Amino acid sequence: MANLHYLDCIILVAYFAMLIVIGKITAKHAASGEGYFLAGRKLGTIYQFFLNFGNAVAANDTVSTASIVYKQGVAGVWMGLQMIFLNPYYWFFYPWLRRVRLTTMADLFWDRLGSRRLALFYASFQIIMAVTVTMAFGNLVSYKISAALITKPEAEWTARERQSVDDYKQLIKYEAAIREGGMLDAGGQAHLAVLREKLARNELTDYVTALNPWVFYIIYTLAVGFYIVLGGMSATAMTDAFQGILIIIFSILLIPTGLAAMGGWDQIGERVPAAMLNVFGGSGDTDFTVWTILAILAATFMQAHALPNNMAVAGSARNEYAARFGAVTGTFGKRILTVVWAICGLIGIVLFSGHDILADPDMVWGAMSRRLLGPGLLGLMFAGILAANMSTVASQGMAVSALFARNIYGMLRKDLTDAETVRAGRWTLVVILMLGVLVATQLESIYVVLQFAMTINVPFGAAILMMFIWRKVTAKAVWVAVLGGAFINILFPVFAHKLPVLAHNSMLVTRTVDAAGRPVPVYFESVVRANPEDSESRLEGRGRLHTELLVLRALGMNPAHFTAGGRFAARFFVDALLPVFLVVIVSLFTRKPDKERVDAFFGKMKTPVADTPELDAAEMEKTRRNPSRMDHTKLFRDTSWEFTRWNRVDTIGFVLCCAMTAAILAVFIGVMKWLTP
Repeated sequence: MANLHYLDCIILVAYFAMLIVIGKITAKHAASGEGYFLAGRKLGTIYQFFLNFGNAVAANDTVSTASIVYKQGVAGVWMGLQMIFLNPYYWFFYPWLRRVRLTTMADLFWDRLGSRRLALFYASFQIIMAVTVTMAFGNLVSYKISAALITKPEAEWTARERQSVDDYKQLIKYEAAIREGGMLDAGGQAHLAVLREKLARNELTDYVTALNPWVFYIIYTLAVGFYIVLGGMSATAMTDAFQGILIIIFSILLIPTGLAAMGGWDQIGERVPAAMLNVFGGSGDTDFTVWTILAILAATFMQAHALPNNMAVAGSARNEYAARFGAVTGTFGKRILTVVWAICGLIGIVLFSGHDILADPDMVWGAMSRRLLGPGLLGLMFAGILAANMSTVASQGMAVSALFARNIYGMLRKDLTDAETVRAGRWTLVVILMLGVLVATQLESIYVVLQFAMTINVPFGAAILMMFIWRKVTAKAVWVAVLGGAFINILFPVFAHKLPVLAHNSMLVTRTVDAAGRPVPVYFESVVRANPEDSESRLEGRGRLHTELLVLRALGMNPAHFTAGGRFAARFFVDALLPVFLVVIVSLFTRKPDKERVDAFFGKMKTPVADTPELDAAEMEKTRRNPSRMDHTKLFRDTSWEFTRWNRVDTIGFVLCCAMTAAILAVFIGVMKWLTP
């Protein structure tokens, strides 16, 4: 931390002190299970806004958006901004989560299908994914930004570090010469090929950090762990209100300083290639096109239903209106900031291009902060980055601790008391936070992990959506959809490269080239030479194997002939649609679910949450006696589809959400057109 100014250190110390105070204050409200995991179901609209905003915004969103825009152009913003089209849907979805009156998402599988095994499997799966992806990913992003902020003086570089930086600088010189129409001799071409192989293996860098990852992870984890272990969901909501302000500040901090450094807005239009200012992509060498946007939207729409913290966030609301208001306003706040992050990515292109181009696009946010911010502002940026990730990690941690305490430990010990449940939840938080640190040290690319994170819950999400709207869904259909989708999307893709017969398969290691002449893999995340010094050594696949493309090849298509954006979109379409297909087909050919259980579930889903717990209990008693008493609200009577007619609040809210969505997109597209020369 030696190169941080004392003002920066004071800001960081004050930030951590505030977290400790909040943890101590809220600890007394977290004695019961409902108080610890759901804040007593008492959070109003303001706390719901900040809880949803903090849960939606993470530093990985900030960095990944800026990184992808820096690498792919402004069309890369759709990796996150496509979620804006779901905001009108959230106006309806979050009341479902409040109206179902459960504690965890795993409870839903017992309540709707009567399957404790599915509940147990969901809980186990989400705990593993939260640790290995969500929390570890957040840790990785926080470290990458911090590592770029705190760099080692050149005089302290080791020989290996100096060689890595020098090789990267030489690679940039070669590629700049090619772009300017120059020709390399045979030796230069051979050296360029070697350097490109090293870059693909993450062996080149343009800076050397002075920050030890283990020291960073331990301090960071102790800070976030203190307040959520003590105060639970109440502490999470209170810190999100405080951290939300920091998130907004750090998101806009780089724009005025960046514009001043590069000489004004007009520099974006003059120095950023026009193709990179195209909001809807269109270049054959970019991953992002209109089809990509639609494909990502389909996958994230499905995934949104299965996120483990859904029930914790919506279930903590005082009533349905607080849940839906907090959901749409909090996520609209993130959509606006996503546009801000994209502009930061464009500023990064101006500042770090040509001979100054970054070896790792993931470092663009940290590199900009280090270059643009002075004493005090750098500490504020540091605190904001930590706040953004801590708010998300806290929300995810609370959801996971509830899953373990209620749906795993609670299933093993039927006589578990309320106090024991809370204790189990607290110890679960301690363990998963430590595991998140261990996994983070094994991750490398933000872009790769982000793609994985966007689809891991699609099979469960598709099943949960169908459970909410179609009476005929069966437990067997959910098992087939979840296991089949997980095999295609997670298990086989992740471990396939460890099998030599696949990693060295001539068809699977196929590579094409991009406009710059760089080799681009088709089926694997990356394809490299076994020996980077030997251009004739065999190719080997590394990272994720895109099994979705193999499915399309089995259907007679050749993904090698697709554009980069076409392959990217095809993967997401397969991930999104396959589980829905499996749920429908298997449900039609398996035994119908128990009618009494299904009637009770949908009777509850049609019963609005009353203003007080006493009134709500009375309304639910009426529904238990007569589950069909609210069937007059069904849109399609005498069918198995459970859609209800809109009321005045539904209609007005939906129209306003659509208007807000259109306004944000119109301003964003208009600004990009204004910047385009």
